[in-house]
Amino acid sequence: MRKTLLPLGLLIVLLALWQWISSRALIAFWIVPAPLDVVRVFTEQHALIWQHLKPTLLAAISGLLISIVIGSLCAILMDFSKIFKEIVYPYLIVSQTVPIIAIAPILIIWFGYGISSKIFTVILVCFFPITLGLFEGFQQVQIDQIRLMKALGASNYKCFRYLKLPASLPGFFTGLKLAATYSVMGAVIGEWLGGSAGLGIYMTRATKSFQTAHVFAVIGVIIALSMALFGIVAILDRVFLSWRYQHHDEYIEPKRQAKA
Repeated sequence: MRKTLLPLGLLIVLLALWQWISSRALIAFWIVPAPLDVVRVFTEQHALIWQHLKPTLLAAISGLLISIVIGSLCAILMDFSKIFKEIVYPYLIVSQTVPIIAIAPILIIWFGYGISSKIFTVILVCFFPITLGLFEGFQQVQIDQIRLMKALGASNYKCFRYLKLPASLPGFFTGLKLAATYSVMGAVIGEWLGGSAGLGIYMTRATKSFQTAHVFAVIGVIIALSMALFGIVAILDRVFLSWRYQHHDEYIEPKRQAKA
């Protein structure tokens, strides 16, 4: 409860201070709008926001799901083939050194202004943390554990299914949580460079019109959407790794009781 109340209390204090500064006209409204003006955008323009939210959400989820498939296949191949890892791994690192905003115009040329370019942008953003998280999870398995299973007659498939795959899930979900938060950002970046709808388009138009309250409203929607996707992944993490959290809780609770 304390972990929730403290951040919430700080947020309330900051919003109150923000509203007070805005009400005193210490900062121009077109530079920093009042929180109530931002709330008014949601009440008056909710239909327009929803219209732009749908394509962004579609691009983010589609790109994230495709990234899960491609990233998982790449991580599995790198684990099974050392040669494949030596070939692909450097390019994975290089792919993260190039700013997405720099290659986004090329994606527009290749895929046009439709949703395909936005999905591909999301894939570029989400692919790396998923692949690296899953691959690092595979590497957590000790060679002695594999030798023991093979000594008991387990095939390579059974070693992967019953040993490596469960061991890799914590790393996979860690990477997936990062990718889930990045997915909305990737979709918005793709929309900045062109299109007919999306939160990125809405934000660009509002910025050019000096409608700062609309920009802040879109930022709030992006944060809420990213947190929602993160929360969904966190729930799946709890479901599939319930044994891990149960063991953690059983370990932490006696320590808390001892301190009390």
